[in-house]
Amino acid sequence: MLLILFSSALLISTLLGWGKLLENIWGHNLKGLSGKILTGIFSLGIIFTLLSFFTPLNLYVEIPTVLIGLFYFFKNKLYLDFYKLSKKDSVLFVISVVVIAFCGSFYPFILDHFGYYIPTIKWLTEYGLVKGISNLDLILGQMSVWHIFQAGFTNFSDPFFKLNSILLIVYALYIIENKSWIQLIFLPVLLVFVQSPSPDLPVIVFSLIILNEILSGNKHLSFLLALSVFTFAIKPTVIWLPIFILLYSIFISKFDYKKLVFGALVFLLFITKNLWTFGYPVFPIAVFDLGIPWIANPEHLKASSEFALVKMYDEQYTYEEILKFSWFDHIKNWLFLKGIKSIINILFIVSLIGFIVFSIIKRNKTISLICISILIKSVLILLFSAQYRFFIDVFFVIFFVALYKHLKKKNSILFSSLMIVGAVIIFSFPNLLQQFIPSFNVGKFMSQFEKKQLLKPSNYEYNQYKSYKVGDLNFNISKQYPFSFDTPLPAISESYVLDYQKLGIFPQPVDKNDLKKGFIWKKLNATEKKELDKTIEFIKKNYQ
Repeated sequence: MLLILFSSALLISTLLGWGKLLENIWGHNLKGLSGKILTGIFSLGIIFTLLSFFTPLNLYVEIPTVLIGLFYFFKNKLYLDFYKLSKKDSVLFVISVVVIAFCGSFYPFILDHFGYYIPTIKWLTEYGLVKGISNLDLILGQMSVWHIFQAGFTNFSDPFFKLNSILLIVYALYIIENKSWIQLIFLPVLLVFVQSPSPDLPVIVFSLIILNEILSGNKHLSFLLALSVFTFAIKPTVIWLPIFILLYSIFISKFDYKKLVFGALVFLLFITKNLWTFGYPVFPIAVFDLGIPWIANPEHLKASSEFALVKMYDEQYTYEEILKFSWFDHIKNWLFLKGIKSIINILFIVSLIGFIVFSIIKRNKTISLICISILIKSVLILLFSAQYRFFIDVFFVIFFVALYKHLKKKNSILFSSLMIVGAVIIFSFPNLLQQFIPSFNVGKFMSQFEKKQLLKPSNYEYNQYKSYKVGDLNFNISKQYPFSFDTPLPAISESYVLDYQKLGIFPQPVDKNDLKKGFIWKKLNATEKKELDKTIEFIKKNYQ
């Protein structure tokens, strides 16, 4: 906990310095200390993404980044701006910081932390963006901009991957500075994302901040559109946000195509990054084949899309059973899954219907455009894979817009305080959550409070693996564990090895002496097939 506080002080100071420096380029688009920090996050996210094409995001990137940020932080005496907060607001902010650091000190419990977030960051810090990395491990083809940003500070500033804790502290500061008290209600809910570098937290936070800026009359649409595209680059399921800002620019603000240029450049960077790592413009959608040599294997993508459909039904039905569903069965079975996900799905549909009615009653152009944008996103999600983690941001948006400026500061603080107490109890005694909501799978991986967390955040170490070789690829697989979060690179999850055997393919390096040059997939010859079969035999023996 204390190390998270130290890391927060270091990185917030660094980001403030960069925000001040880059306001000279982007302009003063967001107010206050939080505005400078968010400008710093956005700017460094873009800079790190550009750099990662050419170099790993290691100490040679991190040290000058921190030094430059701290130089401008002290040069401009930005620390004095904290004294502008009132005494009451300062107390509220300090309490928020302590609670966030405490909750952030628990063991990570989101499974993607081990199979997606940390492996992605390891590749970025050791190699940067690698061409065709999705051919080695499909999920790595996402390379979220948030993980690129995290990788730039992982070497010494934030070695425990607690950037989400820092972002939530910045969000608390934004709420206090902008007197947007209704957003205090979201803080305790978002504590579930502060143990891992989950991209869900930044897309929710940035979406709410951008919405608040629009509803508060911020006219810097060029920057807000670019920030919304940056948010989309973090997680494309938030596609409604750039659509909304674009529609707002056309139908409400005085349209000027020049306002689109900045956002278009950020979008171009996002597309280029995906083509580099995945071979298609938007992960994981296999459209617009540009004939790139390292493009992902089509059969593997097909198998992945089939699994996504199964995940949509919480793996309660097989793919073959789902194919036999009528249109009515699709709706009924999705709405009435066993467990808590059924409640979430029903609430999602009810919330959408309620928001449509709300927007009709209000007859407000801005709210109508938000509703249209949310509906576009919802239809796309329902068509591809309606998993609750893909539409969770919709709940926050609807709640915020419906109650915007209706909750007073006193009530917001009261509700938020009660929810924070509940969140702290749940984190400290997760068995209560496991007992009362057994179908909430995430709760099963939460662990009890330990005294050592007060100094150092809890972190898992496994580091047990075996090395194998197929063709020109020497690789490592975690021993008796499905994920490779601390396995030396190049590492492959054992499930993908089994998939490759079924498909008769295997990833190969373009240059076995330089993994930075990327990976392609290759049909197995007789020798390679024997090597792969032998590898799988060893994997199975590890479990005996």
